[in-house]
Amino acid sequence: MRDISLIVKRVWKSAFMFTALSVLIVSSTQAQDVVEGRKLFKDNCSSCHQLDRNSTGPALTPKLTELDEAWAVKWIKNWKALVDAGDKQAIEASKFSPAEMTAFPRLKDEQIKNIIAYAKAGEPKKAGEDPKTEAASEGVSDFSIAGIIAIILISIAVLVVLGRAIKMLERLILQKQGVVIVEEENVSFATGIKGLFKNKKFVFFFILCLVISLGSFGWMGMWNTGVHTGYQPVQPIKFSHELHAGTNQIDCQYCHAGAFKSKNSTIPSLNVCMNCHKSVQATEKYDGEISPEIQKIYSALGYDPGTMSYDKTKQKPIEWVRVHNLPDFAYFNHSQHVVVGEQAIRKEKGLKPNEPVCFACHGPVDTMEEIYQYSPLTMKWCINCHKDTKLDVKGNAFYDKIIEAHEKIKKGEKITPAALGGLECGKCHY
Repeated sequence: MRDISLIVKRVWKSAFMFTALSVLIVSSTQAQDVVEGRKLFKDNCSSCHQLDRNSTGPALTPKLTELDEAWAVKWIKNWKALVDAGDKQAIEASKFSPAEMTAFPRLKDEQIKNIIAYAKAGEPKKAGEDPKTEAASEGVSDFSIAGIIAIILISIAVLVVLGRAIKMLERLILQKQGVVIVEEENVSFATGIKGLFKNKKFVFFFILCLVISLGSFGWMGMWNTGVHTGYQPVQPIKFSHELHAGTNQIDCQYCHAGAFKSKNSTIPSLNVCMNCHKSVQATEKYDGEISPEIQKIYSALGYDPGTMSYDKTKQKPIEWVRVHNLPDFAYFNHSQHVVVGEQAIRKEKGLKPNEPVCFACHGPVDTMEEIYQYSPLTMKWCINCHKDTKLDVKGNAFYDKIIEAHEKIKKGEKITPAALGGLECGKCHY
């Protein structure tokens, strides 16, 4: 009987150890599904959908919570097929916005389910944190880490309870056999901990949990290296994009004129600001005094609003802090996207006619009191956009020139690098 109890003890301890580890691994995998869903959502859905409010598309959290998951997968993968098949729910859903939703046939069912899982769970927020300044993590989420820690603690608790239960059963069996049981002396907490760490199975389980936890934190740190989503530095002047681009509806390219014709969008000179702020001084809120932020522009230019004259000896540059930083080896041409690819990008991202193409990468700038980095700007993010966006080549002067050059090549006619964009400054000058 003693041998049987020992066998039961070993088998049950091993079984529960295996079960605890299995639950830990499965739970970690499920948490990763939510994290992967978050990445897919940011890359494919965020330009048209918000989780908690309507945008170009409906708010996803309440909508996907009430929808059947199997139907939602079909809708996201190819909504047009459902509409063409006469699905009443799909026909009704297609009426939400005049902008057509992008179909995602390339996404696997599991990937779409991950997006749905993330949308239902929602974005984890820290207490008191401003969602506009929240950095969107590309790695393991706080929810995932909390889940792993919870599973580890539960597993330890289960093992402790199981050990006590087995010990109690052994005592009952020995009592029935008439064996005198010698009561164990009470030991201190420190002694008990030392004894616990002499148990090889516990030490193995503890080390395994420690490796998993440290590995998760390490992976999260490495994955987020160089990713600055949500970065919002303090600027020398509190310039409000919400006021200028939103309320006053000033076109982005009025200030960032370089985006239309060059590699860089350019930061506007203070002379551009003065086109308006010679007259607009915002004195109402400051007891007739000029707004402190506008006064900073005047001070930098050495401008006296009373005499409307400039003192060159007092002029100094405004030291703006760059928000969007690409590595030196990465080449990005604003004009290529803003001019040549505008229509294709608009269609892919579902932008409204009154929304500038800038929103595709920089987000809803017209709602930002202070500008921050909206998109991750990682290589993966750029590549996914280049894979998904369908080029609109008809009537596009850029592609017409390329087609014309290719026709000359076919005929054996003379062709020069200049005909293929070889005179563009950015080909040589970064």
